[in-house]
Amino acid sequence: MVIVMEPEAPLEQLSDVLRRLEDSGVTPHLSREPGRVSIGVTALLPAPQQEELRAMRGVAEISGVRQPFKLASREFRPEDTIVNVGGVELGAERFVLIAGPCAVESAEQVCAAARAAAASGARILRGGAFKPRSSPYAFQGMGLPGLRLLKSAGESCGLPIVTEVLHPEMVGPISEYSDMLQIGARNMQNFALLEAAGRSERPVLLKRGMMASIEELLMSAEYVLAAGNSQVVLCERGIRTFESYTRNTLDIAAVAALKQLTHLPVIVDPSHATGRRELIRPMSLAAVAAGADGLIIEAHPCPDDALCDGKQSLTPEMLADVGSALGPICSAMGRSF
Repeated sequence: MVIVMEPEAPLEQLSDVLRRLEDSGVTPHLSREPGRVSIGVTALLPAPQQEELRAMRGVAEISGVRQPFKLASREFRPEDTIVNVGGVELGAERFVLIAGPCAVESAEQVCAAARAAAASGARILRGGAFKPRSSPYAFQGMGLPGLRLLKSAGESCGLPIVTEVLHPEMVGPISEYSDMLQIGARNMQNFALLEAAGRSERPVLLKRGMMASIEELLMSAEYVLAAGNSQVVLCERGIRTFESYTRNTLDIAAVAALKQLTHLPVIVDPSHATGRRELIRPMSLAAVAAGADGLIIEAHPCPDDALCDGKQSLTPEMLADVGSALGPICSAMGRSF
């Protein structure tokens, strides 16, 4: 249910409505947009209580939300949400490139990757310090020392950082360093982790699971939103199909669908979607054309020597080429880069 306030309703009337909801044991979710203040209610209120709210001073209208993802839906918030990541706005007019290595391997490697990312036009540095790997014998990341290196590299190039968090108890320690928390595809339905991220003050980058539907992705985002964190960015990173030539199959239609269904920013990960560095450039351009708000791309100073995912990592030269190609297509889509 969405309670829309009168445009000129004073703060006192808004406070009265919020207090009435809280006294009823309901958690109100306040949304402020230009010319519109609304309150989202995920609980189903009895009809008499709805009528009481409708009669309160300052209330313009009350409407239902048909979608199961209440707070993520455009019925709750028609205007696009803009997520601030260390001063970089995701979901605004300017297209955002996020780039960096799959994993932090050394100070020299991550600093070189950060310089290449900044030179290509990237505005956020990505890098893994804690890696969820399919094999227990594969490189699992450097942990907190790697996160400190990533933070230092980002600061040296003026880039905020995003890194993956694997467990609820790590949300706090990682938040001390990272400007944004990434919840990976394997953890998309780790509900304890989603709730912990929802209680944090850091923006959340939520990746779609490889076998998750669009609705399941949005319901996972709902966990974060319901816990109190409105700063959520969705990421399409490919789904598992019968096709084996690419690592996954980029669901480009999901980008356009998500932009219709939700007010949350949507970005694309062409690296994991394809698993092939030669396909990243064309899929990046397709993502812009589909309406994505940004890209997250893996890049490494020397991909052939990377400790993980080298085949899907761009060289600095290839990353610069992608950055150069984004400008014209962003302009054609009415955006800047």
